Amino acid sequence: MTLAFDETGLPDAAADRTVVGANLSLPLFRTLSGVLAGHPYLKVVVDRAEDTWHLLDTRVHPFHADYIATRILGMTSDELDADLDAFNASVYMAPDRRFLLGVLSLHSDEEPDGSERPFLVLETTEADTMHGALLEEFHHFVRGRVDGRLPLLLKPANHGQEHELASISEARVPRILSQELFGNRTRTCLNPGVAEGRLRYFRSREEYRSAAAELGWADIVAMACLPDDVPRVAGFVNTASTTPLSHTNVLASGWGIPNAIVRDLDTVVRREGLDGAWVRYQVQEDAVTLERLSSPPELCRPVWHQQRIRLDTPRLGDTPVMALHRLRRADRDSYGTKAANLGELHHVLDSRTADLTTYYTRPRPPRPDLLTHLASRLGEPGAPVERLRAKAAERVAQTVRAPEGVALPFRLHDLFLASSPALQQGIGKLKMALELDALDVIDSLSLDLQHLMHSTPMPDEVARAITGSVPELLADASRLVVRSSSNAEDLPGFSAAGIYDSVTTVRGPEQLMDAVRQVWASLLSPRSVRLRHQVGISLDDTYMGVIIQKYEPADLGGVLVTCNPTRREDFRNVYLNCSSGSPENVVDGTVLPHQYLYNTVEGGGRTVAVGSTGADLPGDTRASLARLALVGRLLQSHFSEDDPDDALDIEWLMTAGGTFQLVQVRPYAR
Repeated sequence: MTLAFDETGLPDAAADRTVVGANLSLPLFRTLSGVLAGHPYLKVVVDRAEDTWHLLDTRVHPFHADYIATRILGMTSDELDADLDAFNASVYMAPDRRFLLGVLSLHSDEEPDGSERPFLVLETTEADTMHGALLEEFHHFVRGRVDGRLPLLLKPANHGQEHELASISEARVPRILSQELFGNRTRTCLNPGVAEGRLRYFRSREEYRSAAAELGWADIVAMACLPDDVPRVAGFVNTASTTPLSHTNVLASGWGIPNAIVRDLDTVVRREGLDGAWVRYQVQEDAVTLERLSSPPELCRPVWHQQRIRLDTPRLGDTPVMALHRLRRADRDSYGTKAANLGELHHVLDSRTADLTTYYTRPRPPRPDLLTHLASRLGEPGAPVERLRAKAAERVAQTVRAPEGVALPFRLHDLFLASSPALQQGIGKLKMALELDALDVIDSLSLDLQHLMHSTPMPDEVARAITGSVPELLADASRLVVRSSSNAEDLPGFSAAGIYDSVTTVRGPEQLMDAVRQVWASLLSPRSVRLRHQVGISLDDTYMGVIIQKYEPADLGGVLVTCNPTRREDFRNVYLNCSSGSPENVVDGTVLPHQYLYNTVEGGGRTVAVGSTGADLPGDTRASLARLALVGRLLQSHFSEDDPDDALDIEWLMTAGGTFQLVQVRPYAR
């Protein structure tokens, strides 16, 4: 439809203010636009057959395809839904397509004199496969119809488009990469949510440490980089860049509290006097706000104060040290969740009997399932379900491997504790303090117990079981990694991300004994004891298993979650982070990782941030990461027991030969 214009050059008010054929001025843009990720945006459709374009009223037309089908081609919604994927392919993937679909977003640069210079960014949807000539035509068409005073940059929507543009000069098609825009964002959602609480702004780690003991559940903690041992509070604010896959944000997700990057917090706090003030903190994908409250809110103790998580009874009987590949998921009550899941991963890779297509068989209205898309991702278009199941298992086995190693059962932890009357006495005092809710003495009792565990001799039976589990590795002085595997983690309502220890620099029997003690002792750290106590997990039922593995040097290490952490309703994307070396570099916040989103339905991927290196990874490495992302999605079908939509959190290594090893598979912040 073409609307009438009044004397201001703007369309008359109407239910649908979509404009066809008009040149785009900044006032018209603002009239039609919505807001996404904090920036005004406008959907556009170029009709090549009619040599015109449509500027969509964002409030009325949230989807390009719906508008084209119903408003331009005269289809009914039922007709579109009946063949939606084929229609989408015709408008997003056909090389000779009639329509070019995109989004214009408004941004600004700061000039040397402090003023702001607005500019527009044009991009397609993330699954669009436009070749270079179409991208150039799209930019040229829009450039000719946008106010000439506004710079117009093309943003490649995926790695394929970046490759297509590489042979086209920037003089012909000025461009900007998504990571460049992302890195300049003032406010970024990490975990959506709303909280009313007292803002506590710490400008240094020392400032935080001096006040950490006073922090309570009604506080909103703000600082450049939140420490992994931050207590359970009402909200997090990061004033410097971080990743949604850091330990602190996984905790925020598991706790259901808002978390965001707010680069201008210092300015806002000084201007509005918010430090120590009661505020309403709201984090959404497209906006992050801090609003001072006129009076302290009427606070109710949070729901988790009434939470009572019950553990299955741990099995402490005659359970031997076991090779990881012999474990299954049901063994978590004897060896801990991490060890059991790695054993289950071995089973999936070795037996190839698991159905890894379940995620794609679920209805995604109006689609009955996503099997056609899975067939495309596996290079098997038109294949029957049985064939897809076999190819999915084959793809996973070809792409990843599970770590070799051994698992120490809870029984050894129990024997160690029982060997020392002093330890038993200390545990008794801690249990009494927890029963009485004597929070003022819990920390000191926990620390005393940890120190005592480090000095307690290892019983001969336990020492023999440990050293006898990896004799060949001890004999050649191989570097070992010793990881925690508790029964009090990866639970609904209690992820425990980052609260237990792992030791990655172990050589020889003496260091191995010390590392095992350290892992066991981390079950009694003040923070882990407090967090478990807050959700009603009994110390009596809590045990620690241990995983011992040979150290694997890695070119890259990282974490992926089989969802988009800031948009859980997004069923397409897997979020993947990586950096040189160990996955711990990603989750502990010591470096800013590379961040990617990979579409496991239509295909393709895009770079969100390039991290501390300032440069993207090579194209062949990103292609390998795309294969890993798909494997993560396939494994989700097996490991998400109750609901195939429950996301996984996977830690991985890429060795020098390009092989991926998965070192942890667990539920993501459920």
